[in-house]
Amino acid sequence: MRAFKHPPIEQVSVEQVLYSLSDSVRLSIVRKLVKEGEASCAALDCGKAKSSMSHHFRVLRESGIVQTRSEGVTHLNSVRCKELERRFPGLLKAILAAKD
Repeated sequence: MRAFKHPPIEQVSVEQVLYSLSDSVRLSIVRKLVKEGEASCAALDCGKAKSSMSHHFRVLRESGIVQTRSEGVTHLNSVRCKELERRFPGLLKAILAAKD
């Protein structure tokens, strides 16, 4: 199984974060992950096609928001909360606090 690539937090831009979270599906995934801590891709599928969800997780990873690790054949995801808070103080909290 191939390893996932995650950008160093220093290379993450606010534009990437805002773009990534501008999609309602991705925002929903991040909200669930922040609440649950860590979850598999299957647990977060929102009833969408696997290919669609793979795209959303890739965008979240490439934007530096989500960390994905493999455990056997399962991919477990978590939000890089501490790193994002250090890079952009208050940004994630403000976005997640906003009402839909």
